[in-house]
Amino acid sequence: MLFVLVLLWTGARVSEVLSLTASSFQLESGFVSIRTLKRRKPFVREIPLPGWLVEAIERQFLISQRQRTTRLCGKRLWTFTRWTGWRLIKQVMFMAGISGPRACPRGLRHGFGVGAAQAGIPVTLLQRWLGHARLATTAIYLDVAGPEEREIAARFREKL
Repeated sequence: MLFVLVLLWTGARVSEVLSLTASSFQLESGFVSIRTLKRRKPFVREIPLPGWLVEAIERQFLISQRQRTTRLCGKRLWTFTRWTGWRLIKQVMFMAGISGPRACPRGLRHGFGVGAAQAGIPVTLLQRWLGHARLATTAIYLDVAGPEEREIAARFREKL
């Protein structure tokens, strides 16, 4: 379940979360450093996590202990494959009653992007968090419709 929560709260791709190690976490500041895997040049993005999630990850994986042990510091936290991760996400989505195109890893990433945009996160910061090289790619998350559009319109009317 922590695997899915990290995906949800970071907007990362399955393979990016699977590559996380104890050294990826900054426990005091609550950030996780995620290496973007879709760029040619190495690019690491730092994404803030909610305190309760950082605490849960610390409890589950003993991050602070691993960070003090050279042998364990660079070992992956989740050792299953990308396909197993994908199946786990589908299972969690099914249990949550979510179906259709949103019930997949990309749905979690899209939800993160749209949620961050709705929360007023500047598009350039969202671009960095998602690891996009081009701002035009990030702008896709600003193009909302349906319930998301109605919620934004309601917030706009409240400010008038």
